[in-house]
Amino acid sequence: MTGRAEVTAIRNALTVDVEDYFQVSAFREQVSPDDWPKFESRVVANTNRVMDVFDEAGAIGTFFVLGWIAERHPQLVRQIAARGHEIACHGFSHQLIYGQSPRVFADETRRAKALLEDQAQVPVNGYRAASFSITTASRWALDVLADCGFSYDSSMYPVRHDLYGTAVESSRPHRIVAPNGKSLIEFPMSARRMFGMTVPVSGGGYFRLYPYALSAYLLRAVNADAQPFVFYMHPWEIDPDQPRIRSSLKSRIRHYVNLSRCETKLRALLRDFRFASMAQILADHPVAPFDRARETAAASGAR
Repeated sequence: MTGRAEVTAIRNALTVDVEDYFQVSAFREQVSPDDWPKFESRVVANTNRVMDVFDEAGAIGTFFVLGWIAERHPQLVRQIAARGHEIACHGFSHQLIYGQSPRVFADETRRAKALLEDQAQVPVNGYRAASFSITTASRWALDVLADCGFSYDSSMYPVRHDLYGTAVESSRPHRIVAPNGKSLIEFPMSARRMFGMTVPVSGGGYFRLYPYALSAYLLRAVNADAQPFVFYMHPWEIDPDQPRIRSSLKSRIRHYVNLSRCETKLRALLRDFRFASMAQILADHPVAPFDRARETAAASGAR
């Protein structure tokens, strides 16, 4: 019992990607963004439900809000901030970055960040890409994030997946240099080696799919290395009554599996681990400031 108490004393990042059920990448072939206004929106009620569950556990988190949602539900952004949570940016249109041009991505990112800052009346320092789509093919996106003034990113997931996945220099929060030479902190999603494989453990569909005991075991293993993990979820994941969208079997499994069990699992997670916002975790685990001379010397040595 002593070991478990020591492990769970570590604070971990509690994060929510605020988007509606019809905007997910799993349905990108069935639902066009042009048709999003035609769907019943459930994001406000679901997000408030998530915050109620967090309140009951005394937990504060980071809410990565989609700009499209913020534009249509400005009161939701204000409510999230008023309840003490950190506001961060999830882009504007929930499109995969490597499917966008740098100009379109930059325009959307600036638009979303400005919108959120105006609504919440606080600086927005964090960013997370739709479906973790900052990969080797879209690393140029870091230039945009640095130029826009984000201080940290949480878009890199060191696993294999058909939509995302990229190598990271460290599983802990660490400073990375964008192609343009500017820097920001990367707070990568959490994964764990198991049976010779890298297993994603950060949450979302994996949290719904895995038995809770397995999720807890893997997350404690991350904490056992004196390291915070990142947990993420979506408001629609505690909404088993959401309208069903006709799609492929794979997409239905990814989106609908265990929706009815997710809230119960979430309550167990909040009971068994300590959580805080990403900003608070980064304060707990400060990352060294950018040293241009050191980075230049390291790059020269590598050559």
